[in-house]
Amino acid sequence: MTERIKLTFLGTGGMIPSEKRNHPAFLVSYKDENILVDCGEGTQIQFRKAGLNPCKITRMLITHWHGDHTFGLPGILRTLSSSGYKKKLFIYGPRGIKKHIHEMFVAFGDIKEFEIEINEVSGKFFENQDFWLEAENMVHVQPCNAYSFCVKEKIRIDKRKLKKFKIQEGIHLRNLKEGKDFVYNGKKYSAKNFIYKEIGKKISFVLDTSVNEKIAPFVKNSDLLVCESSFHSSLEKLAQEYKHLTSKQAGEIARKAKIKKLVLTHLSERYDKNQKIVLNEARKFFKNTTLAKDLDVVWV
Repeated sequence: MTERIKLTFLGTGGMIPSEKRNHPAFLVSYKDENILVDCGEGTQIQFRKAGLNPCKITRMLITHWHGDHTFGLPGILRTLSSSGYKKKLFIYGPRGIKKHIHEMFVAFGDIKEFEIEINEVSGKFFENQDFWLEAENMVHVQPCNAYSFCVKEKIRIDKRKLKKFKIQEGIHLRNLKEGKDFVYNGKKYSAKNFIYKEIGKKISFVLDTSVNEKIAPFVKNSDLLVCESSFHSSLEKLAQEYKHLTSKQAGEIARKAKIKKLVLTHLSERYDKNQKIVLNEARKFFKNTTLAKDLDVVWV
């Protein structure tokens, strides 16, 4: 059975939260991993609204240290420490993240109930047998990372075929995933009839950056791109000044990178009453675009 990735949009607003949009936070759930991307103010409340347990978080990816992406961090760490969290928590971020978190602990007190490991990352920075994580430096007013969560391509054994031919599981199947034929009850079977390829998956996050040449290659062929869309192109000069993306630029990046689906987020509160202006502009350049709402769930 193919394992799917669950993405929960805990917060989809911009610098100033609104009645319907909380500060940015996204939870990637895959097998036993629950990876929180950014932790804006109120994130732990959003966990409750979504019916999710923050104690299942395994890793945190911080794009940058602006308050709308990090003000929820001291609160959620304190909640974990008070709730019996005993795992080692890995926090990843761009250059300077260690200093910022140290200063946060000075201000709010250390977490002593569980271990926290903080890493400043770029490129591929984590890999196991199922997936890897990678980061790319973006262009913002302070160090900022984009991230990709990449599930590996796998060779699977078709257990329905085994059942059809009444073949029991055992050591005779040990090398089947390597494409090697096998013998069972004196009869030789061809491996290609019993295996199939499970394609890899890729989800990318681009938040708080001005348009730059690194984005499209980094997110290329993503099944899902979660991309900031702080401004409509009519405010492109303002977007450039504050080093953010417009909805037009997000659509152009998606088209150039040949992704499958674009989800716009980090929407300025100025568009609360006219969100379609942002969505419709992006769709002119990339048709398969949607606009995220708080507590939306997407399966990949």
